[in-house]
Amino acid sequence: MTNTTRRTFLKQTTAMGLTSSLQRESTLRAIAGLALLLLFSTLARAEEPKVGQQVARQGDEIMVCGQLFHTTAPVVLWLDPGGYDAYRVERRFSPLEKSSWKDSVKEVSYLDTPNRYGLRKAGLNDKQLQQVRGGGWDLPLLQKVVDQFVIHYDVCGTSRKCFQVLQDGRGLSVHFLLDIDGTIYQTLDLKERAWHATRSNSRSVGIEIAQIGAYPKSKMSVLKQWYTTDSEGEIRLRPPRRMSPLGLRTQDFEGRPDRQGLIVGTIQGTELYQYDFTPQQYDSLIKLTATLCRIFPQLKCTYPRDDKGQLIPHLLTDAAWKQYQGLLGHYHIQKNKTDPGPAFNWEKVIAGASQLLQ
Repeated sequence: MTNTTRRTFLKQTTAMGLTSSLQRESTLRAIAGLALLLLFSTLARAEEPKVGQQVARQGDEIMVCGQLFHTTAPVVLWLDPGGYDAYRVERRFSPLEKSSWKDSVKEVSYLDTPNRYGLRKAGLNDKQLQQVRGGGWDLPLLQKVVDQFVIHYDVCGTSRKCFQVLQDGRGLSVHFLLDIDGTIYQTLDLKERAWHATRSNSRSVGIEIAQIGAYPKSKMSVLKQWYTTDSEGEIRLRPPRRMSPLGLRTQDFEGRPDRQGLIVGTIQGTELYQYDFTPQQYDSLIKLTATLCRIFPQLKCTYPRDDKGQLIPHLLTDAAWKQYQGLLGHYHIQKNKTDPGPAFNWEKVIAGASQLLQ
């Protein structure tokens, strides 16, 4: 075999080997692709819903336009056992035989309509109003409407008592109740216009935080009925016996202020004294705030500040209120309100929620 023939033979042999190797690699890739396709097909069939199949909740979801969103905080919906349902016409805590609307309107002067909520109308055209008047909100439309989150304290002390006052006695509502143990109660879908903050109702979500509130020096005796000092000198939350049952979800819960000692501050030009909210309340509120800011793009994770970046502790002007998007207190909306008071730690809530949103 000449050198030329040998070189030609080697080239042909090498080419055949490469071709065979490429063919094997191509075949293996095809097999692997087919295997993945079969796997995905099997998984897809396994995830297909079946008739009567139960869909489990984890217990941290809130509902917006009928859709569930995780908060990672404990949430009880109005649909859950033990929930607080603001859609109901009947009084929740009256004797059952006296709870109907017919009996309720006779016994409670504040109840002038069976509904405790209404329709968000601000910013909607006639076509959109006709769409949503029967409950037909979709999330993109609601996202164009909601841009404020109003913080209240309830002056009731517990969420159970707060719902009793709102539902049974005043004909009012709020989207969320936040109990002293950190449990969040949602009473309405966020598509509804809850009655909690007058001019902000159409554009806001509202939360009532369970706390007895803030008081001038002349009325500090109220705080002594709710707080005590233990043997180690720690301030503890001690609801009066007349509040029993408290309705707490956490068994044997012992509350304490997140920061020890009375906090003094000026709201609406009045010096007020208040104990802080519980650590559990702040933890849940931070998570809920982050969730709402993610769901509603126009809801900014901030609070009302002046030119120096400091909290504004009084009513916003009409112009400032119209432009404002974010968290705000009841006192930013109404001149006669002081909630959530001087002890509310705005920076803690905003910093914590901002971190979760990163």
